[in-house]
Amino acid sequence: MKQHLFISILLFGAVGSFAQNWSYADCVNWAREHNISLRKSQLSEQTALHNLEESKGAWQPTIDFATTHGVTNYPWATGNKNTYNSTYGFNAGWTVWNGGERENTIKQNKLRAEISQLNTVSVLRSLETDLLQVYLNILYAKETIGIYEQAVQLSEAQSNRACQLMEAGKMSRVDYSQLKSQYDQDCYELVNAQGTYSTRCMELKQLLELGIDTVVEVKPAQWTQQQVMAQLPPIKESYDMALSTDLYLQSLEKEQSVANLDVAIAKAGRMPKISLNAGVGTGFYAPGGSWGKTMKQGINESIGLTLSVPILDGKKTKTAVARANVSKLEAQLDYDRRQTELAQIVENWYIDTQSAQSRYSAALSQLESAKLSDELTNEQFALGYINTVELMTAHNAYIEAQHSVLQAKYMAMLGQKMIEFYRNAHVELP
Repeated sequence: MKQHLFISILLFGAVGSFAQNWSYADCVNWAREHNISLRKSQLSEQTALHNLEESKGAWQPTIDFATTHGVTNYPWATGNKNTYNSTYGFNAGWTVWNGGERENTIKQNKLRAEISQLNTVSVLRSLETDLLQVYLNILYAKETIGIYEQAVQLSEAQSNRACQLMEAGKMSRVDYSQLKSQYDQDCYELVNAQGTYSTRCMELKQLLELGIDTVVEVKPAQWTQQQVMAQLPPIKESYDMALSTDLYLQSLEKEQSVANLDVAIAKAGRMPKISLNAGVGTGFYAPGGSWGKTMKQGINESIGLTLSVPILDGKKTKTAVARANVSKLEAQLDYDRRQTELAQIVENWYIDTQSAQSRYSAALSQLESAKLSDELTNEQFALGYINTVELMTAHNAYIEAQHSVLQAKYMAMLGQKMIEFYRNAHVELP
């Protein structure tokens, strides 16, 4: 018993005063601000917005200043053997029309920005479900510890009683060893349960991006038998709601529009292009007149309109259109596949939840019988009517029945909450 208390203090007591109690809502709110995957998705969203701004800038003219300078040497000339030449100019250009490529690119980047925003919210929703499962796993592990703590107390009392009987000559050393072994086994299972609890807490810390020196404690959630056995909504209704709330499906729908614009952009390669160019420039040549006079006399202005008609481009446009059409088909297939996946996900959660509810109902009856059997067995053992094997069998059956109820309860509640999530895109815990 002293060993058990020492282990418990190491795992829990030494850090209890520094632990922070987290509700499920606290975990979600913290993750919104600190989860790295979510923050990276937000950065991708910003990049998509920058790309949209860049594509809108294609409507603006381009203006640049250019100057060139050169020296030429004439080694066999009789006069000046070196000349200097320089030009200065402002040049402007504007694409009047390029087959609709510019307009479609803006539409496409706007859709991609919307897709990026949907992906960010989708990452948050996935994070909510991950937190939900880890959170419930922690609660399950914590209740498991309670089961083994009770088992250790009971088996310790039996072991101590057996030791007294053995010393008084009323019990054999073999029977005492078996009961002592049962106590040691329960202690071992308790330590394992405590280790599992610590592992689940570590998983929660990873999702919350908390440091190694942070200790987390989750707030308990209580459910009645009526809540665990609550009737599920119609599966077709849940599937239809999942289709309307699933952000991944919405992003795939926008991907189809992006693919359609890809086709339009690729076809623009066959269209003529019109661009407008204008410029103001001057230059200086030496040897010659003065710099100022030469620069003034060299001032020139130009404006021009360019029409470019593609004739042959080595099948680049044809290949680009073909690739865009393939991407369009892939986008449609991805959309159809996601619908099928949603149907399978929703149906699986219904099957798992209904199965867990059935197991929970059966486990409650089993627990009641196992508890009564364990109590009677302990009384009979105290009176010397049964041996240690029967006592240990009843003891282990009672522990197993408690596990069955606990596991079925949490599986049923997890299934209910996941169905709630796919229906409403949100989940709450008490």
